[in-house]
Amino acid sequence: MNILRIFFSALAAFVVYMAFGGIAFAVLPSLKTEFLKYPAVYRDQNGQMSHMPVGMLGMFVSMVALAVLYAYAYRDGSGQVEGARFGVIIAVFALGAFVLHNYVNLNIGLGITLQQCVMYFIQWTLVGVVIGLIYRPAVTH
Repeated sequence: MNILRIFFSALAAFVVYMAFGGIAFAVLPSLKTEFLKYPAVYRDQNGQMSHMPVGMLGMFVSMVALAVLYAYAYRDGSGQVEGARFGVIIAVFALGAFVLHNYVNLNIGLGITLQQCVMYFIQWTLVGVVIGLIYRPAVTH
């Protein structure tokens, strides 16, 4: 495994994940509107911002874990294609283990669930592509 590439691919994936989320909420105000429908479930904007450092740390650690998983699963081939494949697998996992699971356990509607399905599928696929473009196995002689 190439530790430096794992770190840089995780860092880039973190930046893309955070940027995509921020842009999505800025461009699609309906996303924010859906969250506002459930004040007993989701923190308000001030509450979210005050807890953001913990969330950011958690997401970066998660990106490192994904980059390590990618390194273990890496097969020779195009980084973009392998990364997209990896991202789709992670997206499917996240949708089942997080989004749909939350739909069952939290008092939220189908609208926010479907929006999260679309947004997280795109977001995690992008994360996979970024990891795939940056990660390269360590050179062995």
